[in-house]
Amino acid sequence: MSDYSDIKDMKAWLEGERSGVSLALNTARGGLRILETLGVIGRQGLGWALGNRPPVPALLRTTFESLGTTYIKLGQFIASSPSIFPEEYVEEFQRCLDRTPPLPFHYIRDTIERELGQPLEALYLSVDPKPLASASIAQVHAAKLKNGQDVVVKVQRPGVRNVLLTDFNFLYFAARITERLAPGLSRSAISGVVEELQAGMLEECDFIKEANNLKAFNAFLRDTGNTRAVAPDPVMSHTTGKVLTMERFFGVPLTDMEVLRKYTDDPAETLISALNTWFSSLMLCDFFHADVHAGNLMLLEDGRVGFIDFGIVGRIRREAWDGMAKFFDAIGRGDVRQMAEAMAIIGMTREEVDVDALTRDIENLQGVLGQVDPSALVQADRNDKEVNRLLMDLVKIGEGHGIRFPREFALLLKQFLYFDRYVQVLAPEMDMFSDNRVDIFAGLDDNDGGMLH
Repeated sequence: MSDYSDIKDMKAWLEGERSGVSLALNTARGGLRILETLGVIGRQGLGWALGNRPPVPALLRTTFESLGTTYIKLGQFIASSPSIFPEEYVEEFQRCLDRTPPLPFHYIRDTIERELGQPLEALYLSVDPKPLASASIAQVHAAKLKNGQDVVVKVQRPGVRNVLLTDFNFLYFAARITERLAPGLSRSAISGVVEELQAGMLEECDFIKEANNLKAFNAFLRDTGNTRAVAPDPVMSHTTGKVLTMERFFGVPLTDMEVLRKYTDDPAETLISALNTWFSSLMLCDFFHADVHAGNLMLLEDGRVGFIDFGIVGRIRREAWDGMAKFFDAIGRGDVRQMAEAMAIIGMTREEVDVDALTRDIENLQGVLGQVDPSALVQADRNDKEVNRLLMDLVKIGEGHGIRFPREFALLLKQFLYFDRYVQVLAPEMDMFSDNRVDIFAGLDDNDGGMLH
């Protein structure tokens, strides 16, 4: 009888959850996308049955890459979330690449004309049909406005938002069923992770928000008197939710040392400007740039540092950044107890943390024991593996004491890793943590700072 009751309960629950996939199935395209997803999964499963059996993390990564936009982003989320996912998956998904082939230009033209309501020739003096960049959400083209200004036009791929909604409704429904069938998994809040990622990706699809991010970042630079850095100005008359027209920057990536020498005699000073700008944005701007890889920081022809691509931004609570400040200060001084106290501040817990016991566990952690290298968290032999391993070790210790780290902790560490790579190229003699020219904790004493989210 209890089995029958369980079946009735599950049936009732599924009825209640049915709305979670309604958007995925209420259009022909949504249904086709579900069939496409199941087809890819089926082919991978058939390959497995026929003996093609790579490790499960590798199989999952290649499946995600085959499924496109949503799943590529999910894979990159896994790669940047060692506080949530198992080590072998985090390491494998470091290889998850967004290798979307460019769309034919007539799709780009159609989107621009539909969004802006005029023929392309009435809007721009010229648009280069060959894209500067192509990714799963958008494609970027060089262009000129009618007044001759050089701009770039970021154009959303047709149907991307619908694909995201379909995929995420499907993923959410699958996550909820998994949590229902395996209650122990609900503690890891799989469905919550899916919802968080969906919100972030849908925000990334809103180019009006990205344009506003550009304006807000430039306002932050003006308000703080920062003349060493700049973000592109958006052209709002040529911008909608799916088309973003913005000032074009001319320069070189910060890591291109050979060409960089043509623009500056002091690459280290350029790097320091970039570092101080980014660190001060953590507290003094409404957000921080959350994707400062080599393609998104440039040295411009006029000597300023250009921050580009504000589709992915992060926000951090002041309390969490206070804890991060304490954490990195502790690493620099080798103070393990302060590390434990900082972990308790950074993490989210309803329990009282036994700091003495946490300190003892950290002291036993290989890589932290003894003299601590101030850059230990961002060295990693120029790759993410050691960073993730150390972070996961710390996370495991924290979880043993009832501490759950917010994803912003891992996200910030990733940005530190990117900056460490810049340091190795531009100023290998510099220690980012101890150099008094770098103000890592800018704005922490400013009571009017932002980030109180």
